[in-house]
Amino acid sequence: MYRLPCLFFSTLLLCACNDDTAEQKEYIDQIQASATPKVEPIPEMREFIHFAYDAENLRSPFVAPEPEVIESKMVQIRNCLHPDPNRARDPLEKYPLDNLEMKGTIATTNATWALIKASDQGLYRIKQGQYMGLYHGEVVSVNPDHIELLELIPDGTGCWKERLTKVEIHESEETGTSE
Repeated sequence: MYRLPCLFFSTLLLCACNDDTAEQKEYIDQIQASATPKVEPIPEMREFIHFAYDAENLRSPFVAPEPEVIESKMVQIRNCLHPDPNRARDPLEKYPLDNLEMKGTIATTNATWALIKASDQGLYRIKQGQYMGLYHGEVVSVNPDHIELLELIPDGTGCWKERLTKVEIHESEETGTSE
């Protein structure tokens, strides 16, 4: 019943499609013939100027500057708080505080020492009066659960400001129990 109309419609569609593309080919050939390709001239070569890169005396841009180098270039203003540039540096002053972890304390009758683990897995002990951190952090007190530091922070004008900082002990996490 529906076969006859479908067959008629399909035949009509097939008849509407013809293979005559001669007009389209003629139009394309006409456009291609009228279009003249424009070739831009070759650009002039600039003279090469050799630049000698001498980096022996310069700091590598791929390595962070050391704090001592930065501080030596800062201008010191008189009548202003600033660290002593002639003071001998303690071993823990080459690490930022976030790379140092307090692991515990050791106490004797004379002093209380804090055990500090550095990012290079070295274990150090430090007591009141010693220094740690990049900002001349003097240990003010060693407590069983934290260390108090008095740091000198540069304010950008050549002066330094004092800041009280705590380094707290990190509790070790239990890995589980075996039964």
